[in-house]
Amino acid sequence: MGHVWVEARFCSIDRSRCIDVKALVDTGATLSVLPKSLADEIGLKPSKVDSVQTGAGLIEVLRAPAIVVVQGRETVTEVWVSDVIDKPLIGTTTLELLGFEVDPRTGKLREVPLLLYAFA
Repeated sequence: MGHVWVEARFCSIDRSRCIDVKALVDTGATLSVLPKSLADEIGLKPSKVDSVQTGAGLIEVLRAPAIVVVQGRETVTEVWVSDVIDKPLIGTTTLELLGFEVDPRTGKLREVPLLLYAFA
């Protein structure tokens, strides 16, 4: 299938600053990731530190709330801010909140219904 890239917009929670980027869809990542330089550019305010498993081992990254927009769909979510990862990544949680999944046949995003589980 190869890499799946999308045009994405990341904004501060108050929408005062946004950036448009080409982001790699990473279905192995839980949250989305912004390099620290881009997070600083839009003024993200980290709220906690997480230990995250990467291909290079365990690293600590900051977590901050942000607005993420992909293909006209928007969500408020938390993103990791990293000075190790050098490109914007869209993780699985963000994809699900936006109502997308990767179609392995086309290598593009496809819309899927959001899920609500109710127990009787």
